Amino acid sequence: MARIDYAPLGQNPPHTHPRATEILTVLEGTLHVGFVTSNPNNTLFSKVLNKGDVFVFPEGLIHFQFNPNPHQPAVAIAALSSQNPGAITIANAVFGSKPLITDKVLAKAFQVEKGTIDWLQAQFWENNHY
Repeated sequence: MARIDYAPLGQNPPHTHPRATEILTVLEGTLHVGFVTSNPNNTLFSKVLNKGDVFVFPEGLIHFQFNPNPHQPAVAIAALSSQNPGAITIANAVFGSKPLITDKVLAKAFQVEKGTIDWLQAQFWENNHY
């Protein structure tokens, strides 16, 4: 279990737990939460949760939490179905890998210019002092 405190407009960015299902209970405030199903549909299931609401994130699926309130913090408790759930933050893994995934691969995958990928990778390398 983990307590998560969200600043106003704070978030737990898109991530996955490859070995656990997560159940989230909002203790204070409001959270916009969601998860995306796997290929081929990639369907987003999302909901705005208030105090006392509960949401389940299935094992291995990309999910997120965001506090939409610019003035109030939010607090939640997350329970995971494994002592070793793992955590993969999507942007960190894709743009901050060591060594870097080649910008040619990422530019094609995200259908953007190489310079955009270079800029994104620089954000993760500069901010994490790799």
